[in-house]
Amino acid sequence: MLSLMEELTSTENKVSFARQAYNDSVMAYNTQREVFPSSVIAGTFNFGAAELFAIEMPEQREATKVSFA
Repeated sequence: MLSLMEELTSTENKVSFARQAYNDSVMAYNTQREVFPSSVIAGTFNFGAAELFAIEMPEQREATKVSFA
């Protein structure tokens, strides 16, 4: 049981770190495509802005419930 709880916590942390890394990359991309000379190339090839990953529904933010009943 303790091993499962540790694994779930570890998995939640990995997902959180991956989400943060993605959002950091999106912010770097969006900033870079607005800075000269990248903005010229981005405009020429229609590179659009990337969207940050955001959880919109509060119930998706909750941890998964595990029951052994």
